[in-house]
Amino acid sequence: MSIPSIPLLGRDLTASIVVFLVAMPLCMGIAIASGVPAEKGLITGIIGGLVVGALAGSPLQVSGPAAGLAVIVYELVRDQGLSALGPILVVAGAVQVAAGVFRLGGWFKAISPAVVHGMLAGIGVLIVVGQFHVLFDHRPLPSGLQNLAAMPGRVLGLSSDLKVTEFAFAIGLSTIVAMIAWEKLRPAALRLMPGALVGVLAGTAVSLIFGLEVARVQVPDSIVAAVAPPTGTAFARLLDPSVIAAAVAIAFIASAETLLSAAAVDKMHNGVRTDYNKELRAQGVGNLLCGFAGALPMTGVIVRSSANVQAGAATRLSAILHGVWILGFVAALPFVLTLIPMAALGAILVVTGFRLVSVKHATHLFRDYGALPVLIWAATLIMVVSTDLLTGVLVGIGLTMLELIPNLHRLRLRVYEGKEEDTHAITLDGTATFVTLPKLSETLDRVPAGTPVRIDATKLDAVDHTSAEMLRDWLSRRRAAGHPVTITGARGRIATLDGDQH
Repeated sequence: MSIPSIPLLGRDLTASIVVFLVAMPLCMGIAIASGVPAEKGLITGIIGGLVVGALAGSPLQVSGPAAGLAVIVYELVRDQGLSALGPILVVAGAVQVAAGVFRLGGWFKAISPAVVHGMLAGIGVLIVVGQFHVLFDHRPLPSGLQNLAAMPGRVLGLSSDLKVTEFAFAIGLSTIVAMIAWEKLRPAALRLMPGALVGVLAGTAVSLIFGLEVARVQVPDSIVAAVAPPTGTAFARLLDPSVIAAAVAIAFIASAETLLSAAAVDKMHNGVRTDYNKELRAQGVGNLLCGFAGALPMTGVIVRSSANVQAGAATRLSAILHGVWILGFVAALPFVLTLIPMAALGAILVVTGFRLVSVKHATHLFRDYGALPVLIWAATLIMVVSTDLLTGVLVGIGLTMLELIPNLHRLRLRVYEGKEEDTHAITLDGTATFVTLPKLSETLDRVPAGTPVRIDATKLDAVDHTSAEMLRDWLSRRRAAGHPVTITGARGRIATLDGDQH
């Protein structure tokens, strides 16, 4: 890793502090939502910064525990026990490393955006209905549907006889109000101060000022004491097919979420583009280490990553330093964390989960691609909430196959490249679907920066919404960077995409 210049070092230092302030409450909140002690999330955040930050294929992406895996981890810990999590993560990490080594990163981009956003929306619903009960100092129930059904009873159970439940709920509401109000009203000079931190500080202050007796975060005096390597007996659980299936599911979902986040981060800056296979290898190493440390699984996380970019980060040093700050804080000031009410962290996760349910994305799909992608999005969401994460994703992928039916007679896509004077010429012949997306994506990513591009779509018969979304993002990036792109012979969705850019 090259050492950045002094001006870039200053930008990375400032950004790392912002990301640290965003990451701390989320690391603990996601751990608690996953049914494990708060320190497990902090360990994952440290590894995500120090190790994955140094190895990542997306230099400005920040890795750590993700809300998107909280639901599946909660169910694993509930059904298999905390001791099974370490071996599962070791296998999941090994699968990710292998996927990166065998250059399978491009195939994750072929997963329909409707499936990915439907999965995230379903996770968001599960987080909201689960953490809603934490607002009342109660533990979430075993399933999303049970949590949903019990929500009215929690509200109706409030009374004027102020006890722990009412105190916790008041702290949770204070946290949510402070977080949202700060994000809407914060002065420009403090725009980098994260709302989640302000919310936690407000909830903690309310609890301390009024001396409220509520459940608070528990962390060990030493972060080293929280490291719990799996035993040989725990590794023997890998003989259970359900444990292996859980490891593969975590590897798949973590990889999809990571690469979705990396693609979003690429849209936010004009620097180095993501090397998807390198990013997969880095995430795999991170999850291997999390498994051996007995911590939570990690992914690239869009909330922390966007904060990193917005704070002016220039290199991967920012992500690394944020891990240093987490380690330093939990090593030197663990007693500060024990002042935080559980209801305040639950409130942060309620807001985070709510924001994962992007109805705006569903309306975008309907406007640009019709009813089928919205059906895929909705079916994935419903199945994630009513059954489990993996079933929901598989149902979504299965429904995506319906887009192939009109084009079964011609699923091939031929891609030709050539030079025409100073222009990079690309000719597309056939049908662009998620099946052929890795080939098309690799071709587009090979185009040299600054080179004018002409895409001949005269012989392009059809484009599914997954490929259309990828082309939309690629066109946006090229044109935002001032690199001209011309599309000839465009029809249907491609003509719409080309028109959107002018």
